[in-house]
Amino acid sequence: MAQERMLKFVTVSREMPEKRDASVRAQDFHEIYREYAEAKAAEQASRCSQCGVPYCQSHCPLHNNIPDWLRLTAEGRLQEAYELSQATNTFPEICGRICPQDRLCEGNCVIEQSGHGTVTIGSVEKYLTDTAWDRGWVRPIRPHAERAESVGIIGAGPAGLAAADVLRRAGVQVTVYDRNDRAGGLLTYGIPGFKLEKDVVLARIAQLEQGGVSFVLNCNVGVDLSFDAIRGKHDAVLIATGVYKSRELDGDSASAEGIVRAIDYLTVSNRKGFGDEVAEFDSGELNAEGKRVVVIGGGDTAMDCVRTAIRQGAQSVKCLYRRDRDNMPGSQREVANAEEEGVEFVWLAAPRGFVVGAGVEGVAVQKMRLGAPDASGRRSPEVIPGADYVEPAELVIKALGFEPEPLPALWKVEGLEVTRWGTIKANFATHATSLPGVYAAGDIVRGASLVVWAIRDGREAADAILTYLAQPAQVAAE
Repeated sequence: MAQERMLKFVTVSREMPEKRDASVRAQDFHEIYREYAEAKAAEQASRCSQCGVPYCQSHCPLHNNIPDWLRLTAEGRLQEAYELSQATNTFPEICGRICPQDRLCEGNCVIEQSGHGTVTIGSVEKYLTDTAWDRGWVRPIRPHAERAESVGIIGAGPAGLAAADVLRRAGVQVTVYDRNDRAGGLLTYGIPGFKLEKDVVLARIAQLEQGGVSFVLNCNVGVDLSFDAIRGKHDAVLIATGVYKSRELDGDSASAEGIVRAIDYLTVSNRKGFGDEVAEFDSGELNAEGKRVVVIGGGDTAMDCVRTAIRQGAQSVKCLYRRDRDNMPGSQREVANAEEEGVEFVWLAAPRGFVVGAGVEGVAVQKMRLGAPDASGRRSPEVIPGADYVEPAELVIKALGFEPEPLPALWKVEGLEVTRWGTIKANFATHATSLPGVYAAGDIVRGASLVVWAIRDGREAADAILTYLAQPAQVAAE
C-alpha cells in the first residue's frame, strides 16, 4: 500500500511552490516562495523513486535520510517525517530554504537524470519543519541528565549553534560567545530576509536558550575577553568563528567613497530589517536607493547583494562576472530569481579599476573570453585587448569572497596552528586543533563554504568533544 503512494514521477510533474510575482516581491524582504499545502507536499513527495542507491542522500553533506522522509510525507505521516529529517539535521527549516539543492540533493536525483524533473526535496523539507513549528512538534532541549563539564563555543553561526545543540542534548553546560549583538552569524546578518526570514533563525536560537544554552553577546574575543580566559573557564573550547575578512581588489581607488564590501552592505540591510538605527544606511552610504549599482562577483553573496539593491530601490543593478553563466559559482536558481526581479548580468567582464570623483562614478571594465581550463576545471578568463569600457555607478559592491582573520595574532594565543591559507589546522575526523581540548569547525577550518557543511562540522566536532570529555583526566591532558 505504501509503495503505491510513491514512484509517481511518470504521471505527476515536478512543481515548485508558487513564487510571488517578481514585481511584488521586489518591493519587500519577505521570502519569495509560498508554502505548499499538505496535499501538494504529499503529491510532490510521492514522485520519489525510492531508488536502491539514493544519490540525493549521498550528495547531502549531512546524509539526510531523504527517501524515507519523502515516503512518510507522501503517506501523510508528517510528524514522523519531521522527526526523521531533524535526526540528522539540526536546522532543517534553514537548509530547506538556503541550501543550493540544485547542486546537492536535487541535482543528483535519479529521476532528474532520466528526464522527469527532480523531486522538490528542499521545498518539502521546508514544509515539514514549518509544519512542525506550527503544530508544536519542535520542543526545547531536555537532557536526560545534567553533566558538570562545560564547553565554550566561540562563534554563534551555524557551526557553533549546531555543536551547542548536540552538546546540550548530552547534558553538557554550553556557553556561546559572539561579537555581534544577536546570535546566528551570517544566518542573521549575512543572508537577506527574502531567502531566510529572521523569525525562522530567532525561533531556533530561542529554542537553544530555552534548552539551557547561554549566550554571551557583544563579546569580541581578544578585546573584551581573552582566549586564555575562555579556555580557563571551560573543559573544552570550540572555535567556530567563520571567515569574515573580505577579499579585496587591487588598485589605489578600491576603497573610495561608494565602493563597499558585501558583508558591510548586507549587515546594514539586515539591521534595518530588525528595526535598528543604522547611521550608514540613513546617510545613504550603504543604501542603494536611486543609485546605479554594480556588484562585482558571481557567488551566492553577489546574488544576495544584487537582489537587496533591487529592493532598496536602486535605479539600476548590474552584476559583473569574469566568466560566463555556465561557469559561475552561484546558484542558477538565484540567478534566475535575480533576472526576474530586474538585475542585469554582464558576463565575461572584470573590473580593471574605478572612475572616482567626489565618490565613485564608474567601474573600468575589461571584456574577457574563456581560455583553457584552470586547476579547478573551469575555463580561465582572458582579457580581450582593446575592449575596455566604463560602467557608470554610484555604488559598487565587492562580493569577491571571504578569507579567515589571523586569529592567533588577534587573540594573542601561541601554539594554535594555521594552514597556509590562514584557516585553523584541525584534524579532519575529530576537528581537534594543535591545542589540547580546543576544537575548530565550519568555515574557519574549511574556508568559505555552505551552511550545510558548517552544520555537519559542528555536529561532528560536538561528538568528538563528548568523546574527549569522557576520557580520564590524565588521558585528556596528554
